[in-house]
Amino acid sequence: MRARLNRDEFVKSHALGNDYIVLDEARLSRRLTPEAVRVICDTHFGIGSDGILLLTAGKGADFGVRIFNPDGGEAEKSGNGLRILAKFLYEHGYTEQSEFTVSTLGGPVRARLHLENGRVAAIAADMGRATFVSSEIPVAGPRREVVKEELPVGDRRFTVTAVSVGNPHCVIFTDRLEPDEVRRLGPAIEHHASFPNRINVQFAKVLARDRVSILIWERGAGYTLSSGTSSCAVAAASLKNGLTDRRVTIESPGGELSVAVGASWDLTLTGPASEICRGTLSPDLLRGLPA
Repeated sequence: MRARLNRDEFVKSHALGNDYIVLDEARLSRRLTPEAVRVICDTHFGIGSDGILLLTAGKGADFGVRIFNPDGGEAEKSGNGLRILAKFLYEHGYTEQSEFTVSTLGGPVRARLHLENGRVAAIAADMGRATFVSSEIPVAGPRREVVKEELPVGDRRFTVTAVSVGNPHCVIFTDRLEPDEVRRLGPAIEHHASFPNRINVQFAKVLARDRVSILIWERGAGYTLSSGTSSCAVAAASLKNGLTDRRVTIESPGGELSVAVGASWDLTLTGPASEICRGTLSPDLLRGLPA
């Protein structure tokens, strides 16, 4: 066990290349504003990361977290972020329990730690339920579910399945995965008029009944090496379209995650997280953060 964070300290970790800075709200000397988030996440003027996990008091749970994207916006849920936070909480002495709950904007999550020699080797997180209901994602326009629906994007038309797993996702099944295409089309789909709260985008290639390869454009973050909620969304969408079974390995450029989809569309995500470093926000950085 390592010590809890001191005043203005942080821990930086990654989950398959998706990196987050963990901060303890109770130990910060100043309020974390969207403008401050953008500076801290900047690779030139700050620490650099795909987002910030702000540990808070739990609302009906053992712990709480606010999840910030690098653009300063707040995400409802993050599978990779929650695994990073779960490892952090155990290894930095915030809990001695191997199972606990975390409240998020997208609903409560239960984390179960797989321990090896007192360290967290992997984390299983109950990520809530997937829904394809238009109003719950949300997607603009009258219909019930958004499954195999045509979406015009510029001069292209895509067949998409939209799903919420606590945050919104647009899944596009394809026979070819091209990172440059994802980077080019991702912003247009994220900001498409059909998605009033913007949306996370996944291009997915089904390899077998138990394996899918994906590329990810994350809302507010851009092209991303891995995403836990994206993996959950693709697993649910693949099952909904009859392409896979209930247990699926999701491949992304950062590595592999395991997703199980229950009979009621409940989702369990399992994978690792790794700590990178621990440090302190310097007085120079703190003075320069926008109020």
